[in-house]
Amino acid sequence: MPGPRGRVVRCRLAPASEGVSLGLATAYEICYILRPTLEEGDVEARVTQFAEQVSKNGGAVGNVERMGKRRLAYEIADLREGFYVVMNFTSDAANAKELERQMKLSEDVLRSMLLRTTA
Repeated sequence: MPGPRGRVVRCRLAPASEGVSLGLATAYEICYILRPTLEEGDVEARVTQFAEQVSKNGGAVGNVERMGKRRLAYEIADLREGFYVVMNFTSDAANAKELERQMKLSEDVLRSMLLRTTA
C-alpha cells in the first residue's frame, strides 16, 4: 500500500498467532522447467506442491499457467525437452527466497527463474 511520498508501507499478511510476522507483500512471477521424464500426474503433483508451499507460508497464489512439454533452447543435463510452468504469486521476500531454495533442491526442476513484477 503506497504511503507518503510513494513509499511502500509494511502491512500485516496474517495474524501473529499463525507465526507470520510483519513483512512486505510483493508480486512475483516464477518460471520453472520440470523434467520431461515425469508422468502427467507427477507434473501436477509438483505444480501443486510449489503452489501449496507459497500459500502455507502466508502468500497468495494467482495464475498458474502450465505451458506443457517444449523443446529447450539448449541441452540441460543431456535433456532436450521439459515441462514449462509459470506461476504468479504475492508474498514477502523470505517466502519467495524459500520457494526458490526448494526448487534448487528438487531433482525434478531443471531450471527456475524468479522475477519481481510490478503488479
